[in-house]
Amino acid sequence: MITRRTRLTLLSLPLALASLASACSSTSNADSAPTAAVTEAPTTTTAPATTAAPTSTEAPTTTAAPTTTVAPIPTIPSNVETVGAYAGEIKAVGGNSGPDTQVIQMRLTQLGFWTGGADGQYGFATTQAVMAFQKYLGFEATGKVDANTAAWLQAMPERARGASNSGTLVEVDKTRQLLFIVQNGKTVWTFNTSTGSGIPYEAVNKKDPTKVEKGDAITPNGLWATNRERPDGWWEGDLGQIYRPKYFKGGVAIHGMTSVPNYPASHGCVRLSTAAMDFLWDSNLVPLGTPVWVHGG
Repeated sequence: MITRRTRLTLLSLPLALASLASACSSTSNADSAPTAAVTEAPTTTTAPATTAAPTSTEAPTTTAAPTTTVAPIPTIPSNVETVGAYAGEIKAVGGNSGPDTQVIQMRLTQLGFWTGGADGQYGFATTQAVMAFQKYLGFEATGKVDANTAAWLQAMPERARGASNSGTLVEVDKTRQLLFIVQNGKTVWTFNTSTGSGIPYEAVNKKDPTKVEKGDAITPNGLWATNRERPDGWWEGDLGQIYRPKYFKGGVAIHGMTSVPNYPASHGCVRLSTAAMDFLWDSNLVPLGTPVWVHGG
């Protein structure tokens, strides 16, 4: 006979089984959680694989700074002397004398072009200096200060210089028809000059009419040196009079002349104005033995 206690026990059995089943299912879920955690951890720990930092550490290869840091490399030649732009106004005076011409003379002197002094007179020496300035910049060498020449006189930032950056010498640039006086690698003065025309000539010898001089009117390129000179006044050369010559190769000399055009016109000598030649002598800028470098053409 089933007692009331037994009935209660039987009635509670399904609940117990259900509870057990529930307990088992919750246990299996709990067991599977670690499995999911273990399996997902490796798959989610892909950060090391996707850590492109090592591959993105191409910064050293893209750091172009070392290649662009050219500042330490000197880019300014050693013979450059900066003077800066002129602070005042330089006017296009043409060839007129006056206070504005005096300003031009002072500015030309500052830039290294010999004018003979700042007296405001637009004479031959000033004309030669303006011509030299125009030649130096590649302009038409008229010897007159037009608007373009005035603008460049005002803006020019540095002194004129030759190609020489060492030694003490005379440099004759036949291409630009300029003569540079260089001391210890620095160009101290720049002059207009006229060298050999390159045109063959035939002329009676001025000192001996029985002789005929022939040549090609060439100023020889090369490195020479002054080896003889005539100190005072005009001297009779084979082809005419020359002023206070300083010879550097045979009968070829640097000398003064009343005509120093803006093109090669001599028989082979290097012409300067007579006033410029006096300046070279008086300042002892070209003593005997001075190297003379002739180039271009």
